[in-house]
Amino acid sequence: MEPNEGVLATIGRTPLVPLKRMFEDAPFRVYAKLELMNPGGSAKDRPALHMVRQAIKRGEIGPQTTVIESSSGNLAVSLAQICGYLGLPFICVLDARTTAYHLRLIRSLGARIEWIDKPDPDTGEYLPARIRRVKRLLAEIPDSYWTNQYGNPDNYLAHYETTMPELRDALGRIDYLFCGVSTCGTIRGCSERVRDDGLPTRVVAVDAAGSAIFGGEGRAVRRLPGLGAAIVPQQLRSELIDRVVYVDDPDCVRGCRDLLRTESILAGASSGGVLAAIRRMQADIPAGSVCAAILVDRGDRYWDTVYNDEWVAGLSPKTEGDRSP
Repeated sequence: MEPNEGVLATIGRTPLVPLKRMFEDAPFRVYAKLELMNPGGSAKDRPALHMVRQAIKRGEIGPQTTVIESSSGNLAVSLAQICGYLGLPFICVLDARTTAYHLRLIRSLGARIEWIDKPDPDTGEYLPARIRRVKRLLAEIPDSYWTNQYGNPDNYLAHYETTMPELRDALGRIDYLFCGVSTCGTIRGCSERVRDDGLPTRVVAVDAAGSAIFGGEGRAVRRLPGLGAAIVPQQLRSELIDRVVYVDDPDCVRGCRDLLRTESILAGASSGGVLAAIRRMQADIPAGSVCAAILVDRGDRYWDTVYNDEWVAGLSPKTEGDRSP
């Protein structure tokens, strides 16, 4: 198995694009890190490859190992592509919030799907139910391995070693980094690199309204995947985060559609939330600042939601605002 060859060698080194039109009225500059340009279509390619590569090095994944993961969509796509290239069987535990596009794509990449159609009765969220299914599969299948994006340090180390250095090398000074949170791998890796490199960057977490990550109840009705969680992720280091901004589904939709209208970039739901958070903070960002925004995935995975007028008409906004941790 060679996890550094073929399509896997194209992961990372994604483009950085100035959003001059979308933020033409702002006294600061915004640059978008287009993680949607990874071969699997999202930032999840980075941790997926790093988790598999390191597990192979440690001997935890062999030629016949079945890889198992719980995902709302993007990590499943990344792992399906990587495991497919390496010839490894892959089982993904998905739930009813996974988009139809993600589902078709994951199946086309050869993954076996385990479906969770009912949320956890205690939290009203799908994640705890998905984790239970993963643990059951691990007990049933010999020579199986859980990449465990929620607790595996190789998740955030992928961003520590690649994402933040790429941003730093391209921009030099970065005053604000805006990053969506769910498993918190991206923000953990980037914020640790900010600290270790002594950068002056203020790290802003963009979370879903009602999420449990920074102390909420985790019971909000979220119809879009990508932001928020029903539990506090093991990856989280809140002391490295300077501010938290909450967004809801309508915020994500508006951000995505504004980005497409002004910059012709078709991005996914969490990217819209990140851009909406910059708008919300606009009055607090000093003139001349350099802002970096991580845009996680492609928008074609959200044709039936974010870019569907009928679906959007059924949304009702309810946003909590923002705070400092």
